[in-house]
Amino acid sequence: MSKEKSLGNIMDNEKKISRRGFLKMSATAGVGAALLGGGGVSAFIAGCTTREQFDTIIANGIIYCGDGKAPIKGSVGIRDGKIAAIGKIGKSCDKLIDANGLAVSPGFIDIHTHTDTNLLQAPLGDSRIYQGVTTDIGGNCGDSPFPYSDEYFASKQGQLRYGYPFWQDIDGFYAALKDKKIGINYKSYTGQGQLRSAVVGDKNVAATKEQLDKMCYILDKEMEMGSLGLSCGLEYAPGSYATNEEIVELCKVVAKHNGLFAIHMRNEDDRVEESVAEALKIAQQSGVRLEISHLKAQNAANWHKGANLLKLIENGRKEGIDVTFDRYPYIAFSTGLTSFIPLDLRDGSNEDILKRLNTKAISDKIGIYAESRVKRLGGPQNVLIAACRNAENAAYSGKNIEECCKISGMDTWPMIRHLLITENLGVQMAGFAMTEDNVRMFFAHELGMPASDGSVYSPEGPLSSSIPHPRSYGTFQRFFGKYVREDKVCDLATGIYKCTALPASRIGLKDRGLITPGYAADIVIFNPDTIIDTADYNNPHQLGKGVEHVIVNGQHTIENGKYNGCELKGTIV
Repeated sequence: MSKEKSLGNIMDNEKKISRRGFLKMSATAGVGAALLGGGGVSAFIAGCTTREQFDTIIANGIIYCGDGKAPIKGSVGIRDGKIAAIGKIGKSCDKLIDANGLAVSPGFIDIHTHTDTNLLQAPLGDSRIYQGVTTDIGGNCGDSPFPYSDEYFASKQGQLRYGYPFWQDIDGFYAALKDKKIGINYKSYTGQGQLRSAVVGDKNVAATKEQLDKMCYILDKEMEMGSLGLSCGLEYAPGSYATNEEIVELCKVVAKHNGLFAIHMRNEDDRVEESVAEALKIAQQSGVRLEISHLKAQNAANWHKGANLLKLIENGRKEGIDVTFDRYPYIAFSTGLTSFIPLDLRDGSNEDILKRLNTKAISDKIGIYAESRVKRLGGPQNVLIAACRNAENAAYSGKNIEECCKISGMDTWPMIRHLLITENLGVQMAGFAMTEDNVRMFFAHELGMPASDGSVYSPEGPLSSSIPHPRSYGTFQRFFGKYVREDKVCDLATGIYKCTALPASRIGLKDRGLITPGYAADIVIFNPDTIIDTADYNNPHQLGKGVEHVIVNGQHTIENGKYNGCELKGTIV
C-alpha cells in the first residue's frame, strides 16, 4: 500500500473483491452509515459549531477520525460518555485537555488477545490501556474461559474463581467482569477447543452426531449471550481433533448470527499455504466471515511463501469470501512448550501426557519430533523459555534452550523434557522464527491489521512475576513507532484506520472505531513523533512511550501518561 492511500481507495478495492462489499460490511458495523452517508465525518464538522456545555473538551489536537482520511484541526466535545461534537465547539466544559501537537485518535481495538481472566487480576488493563488500547477481543485460538460441561460445572459448585462463583458460560464470565469494574472494553469469541472439550472431551476421537448437535446448540446460545463468534486453534489439542466438516457446521451457526470466525491455522510453517487454503474453504462452505489470526510464514525455509499467502487471501476475496487477517509486530511467536509434542500424543489429560513423557519408548519418539522442531526453528538459541514456576527451574527463566543446556549440562531434548515434566506442562516459550520483511509486507497490505496475541499484565500485583511476550505491553506503540513512523509501511491516517475502524467493522461494533458524533468516547491522544514500545523479551513489564491520554467511554483514565485514579468505565461491547 502506498503511503498516500486513503480509506476511500481501500473501500473502492474492498467493494471490488468482497461478496457483499466493504461498504455493506461497514454499514452493518456502524462505519458506513455514519462515515459515508451525506459526505461522512468531514461533512458533519462544517455545521458543528456549538457552545453547549461538555463534560470534556479535547482542544488543539490533530484529529484522525479513524476513517483513513487526512486529519483535521479542531476540538472534540464529550458528553455523557459519547462524542457529542467535533470541529469548532466553543470552550464550555468541566474538563479541558490540551492536545497541542498531539494526534487525537479513536481508541485502539486489539482484535486478537488472550486477555480473558487476567482482566479480573489486573482490572485497569495496565499493559493494554497504557498503549492506547480501549477494547480487547479475547477467547482466541480456540481457548475461552467457557463453556464447561454440566458435570465439570457441578463439580465446581461452591468454589470461587478469581473471587467469583465459578461460571459455566459466557454470560457468567461477562457478569464477573461487569461486577469487577474494568478499565477497558472487552468482548470474546467462544473457543472451539474449549467447546469440544466440554462436549466431546480431550481425546482424539470423532464427534458423534449427537455431540456435534450439542456443540451447535451451545454455540448458538453463546452467540445469543453476546459471543463474537468462534475461534479455532487447530495447532492445539483438543480443537485440532475436529474434522473440517465439524468446524463447517459450527461456522454455519456463527454465520447465522453474522459473527466472525477467527482461525489459528493447523500449520504456520511447512504447510502454511495449504492451511490458508483450508481456512478459506471452511469459510466458503459455511458462509462465515473469516479472520486469519496472526498470519505468518514461520521458519527460514518458508519465508519466501509470505507473498503467496497474500495472493491466496486476495483470490479468496475475489471468490466472495469475506476475509481479513491480523498479525503482531514481532518476529518471535509465543506458545506452550507442549507444541514440541506431536499432536497425536497430546490428547487426554495432563496426567496422560506426563505418563508418556515418563515412558522411555514414547519419550524417545517425542524427542525425535521435538529436536526436528528445534532444528527447523534454526537451533536451540531461537527458543526462549518464559517464567518457570518451580523454584528449581528459576535459573532457566528468560533463557534460551541453548543457555539452559549450558546451565544444566543436559542436551536439547532432555532439557525440554525436564521442563515439561517439572513444570507440569505449563511452560511458555517464544520462538524467533519470522522475518521483518514479511512483517512489513503484511502490515502494508490493505486487509491486514495489527493485533497483539497477548494479554493483560501489570508491573505490579499477581501478574508481575510472569515473563510474557513483550507484545502484551508494546504492540500498538511498536506498530506506530517502528512500522509506521520508521519503516513507513503506511501513512499515519491509514495506520490509525487499521487499529480502529477496520477492526471495529470486523467485530460488528456499531458505535466505536471512529471519532464521530454519537459514537462512544473511546479516544487515545498520542505523540506520533515519540510513540514507541520499550518492553523486550528479558524485561517485558515495561510501559511504552508517547501515549499521553486515554479516554474510555468518556472517562479520562490515563492522564499525562499515568492512571489518574478515576472510577473505571470499561464495558462489555
